[in-house]
Amino acid sequence: MSALALEVRDVIKTFESDSGPINAVDGVSFRVDHGEFVALVGPSGSGKTTMLSILAALLTPSSGQVLIDGQDLARMSETRRVALRREKIGFTFQSNNLIPFLTAAENVEFMLRLNGNLDKAGKMRSRELLARLGLADRLNNLPNQMSGGQQQRVAIARALIHAPTVVLADEPTASLDTERAFQVVRTFSALIHENNRAGIIVTHDLRMVQYCDRVLQMRDGKLVKELSGKPEILALAKGE
Repeated sequence: MSALALEVRDVIKTFESDSGPINAVDGVSFRVDHGEFVALVGPSGSGKTTMLSILAALLTPSSGQVLIDGQDLARMSETRRVALRREKIGFTFQSNNLIPFLTAAENVEFMLRLNGNLDKAGKMRSRELLARLGLADRLNNLPNQMSGGQQQRVAIARALIHAPTVVLADEPTASLDTERAFQVVRTFSALIHENNRAGIIVTHDLRMVQYCDRVLQMRDGKLVKELSGKPEILALAKGE
């Protein structure tokens, strides 16, 4: 296993507009280690969601490099990039994106099925992970039989089950009440640390950053601030 899970080197993403080219991401560089949970924050339009899409290999940067376990995404064929996304990246969406006709356990097992690793041991791991997330009594429930917080925890289990290098979460608490939001992020952080993954969460709710090891703040496409000390992070979470 590489000592560095994720490395972003001077990434720029340019989009064309009526008024000319706009850099949605403008020269961003950072690193995330295995076992590190990082928050990516910033106002609407700051570029954080575009950055997350680049990290998920859903968007290709206009220039710069993104390396996962030392592998440069830009140097890969589209076929290899799709395979890497399936094997090494876990992603939780704001809307969960659970498959409505699959149970909680089947939704988690789906990632193993995609990678050809769904066996008896994989099914057991899926159930153990859901139990770890407090969903032992919801294994056979369909998404519409679960609350928003329960669905989000299923999505987290699905993102972690195939042991990805990098786990990304896009506003996972946007539709949750405060108590459930804290529960989801606290559990997500614990699992990132326990399983030695590199986790990145995009959030507009600064109270959630208290569970992170570092905070990266974006504005106008640029990385403008990094907080790595716990006192600084806690002060940000409290709005000080």
